[in-house]
Amino acid sequence: MTVGLILFLTLMQAQPTFDVASVKPSAPIKTDTYNINLGKTNHGELTMGNVTLSECLKFAYGFTDDIQLDGPAWIKRKGEFIYDIVAKAPADTPREQLQLMLQGLLTERFKLVMHHEQRQASYLALVEGKKGLKIEKVDEEMIVLGSTNRPGHIESKGAYLSAVATLLSRFMRQPVLDMTGLKGRYAIKLEWTPDLVDPLKETEAPGATAPTIFTAVQQQLGLKLEARKGMLDVIVIDSAERVPVSN
Repeated sequence: MTVGLILFLTLMQAQPTFDVASVKPSAPIKTDTYNINLGKTNHGELTMGNVTLSECLKFAYGFTDDIQLDGPAWIKRKGEFIYDIVAKAPADTPREQLQLMLQGLLTERFKLVMHHEQRQASYLALVEGKKGLKIEKVDEEMIVLGSTNRPGHIESKGAYLSAVATLLSRFMRQPVLDMTGLKGRYAIKLEWTPDLVDPLKETEAPGATAPTIFTAVQQQLGLKLEARKGMLDVIVIDSAERVPVSN
């Protein structure tokens, strides 16, 4: 047995896996609007619904924006190649472990071949503010999951800051990366004036009833959005199957 084969087998044995996992194409979409579950974890269960392969990979690797993922056009094609995932592990499995399990599951079911590259990019970094946090960490065993998210409003009884960064990225239409280093879930309530002409301007719009998103993040969360430019890890999908391997 070669050294390479021994290493491969060792890595395969070390890769954590779900106890049970279902990955299948979503039911056909008959309307322009439909519900999407971009990734939820609760007591060892991970669910995703009506998601592209790109969205699955972003959740698995903790990416908040397409800037960190490259590959065939179809993996990002909403409403056409979309999937449902239900996967279960022991109830005490941490979120980070579930994401690692999802990486292996996607590789197996979609027969992924991919590599990593470092690329220069501009982005916003979500970091701790200088005046301390204004949000409280919640006990993951005690919270009742629930959230309300729309332009100008993010509210959750228990959200990971990586998920908050993802939401901010969508509302601001630019990459927002969680660089707080903070783990666990936090009670979040964030209100700001959406749809400014220039989202990078930190001045309030005329007649605004709420602050800019930059000010709101500082005042209401005790966090900060910083404009940065640097090298980011990018996953490049070389090949993937459009129909996942049967469960």
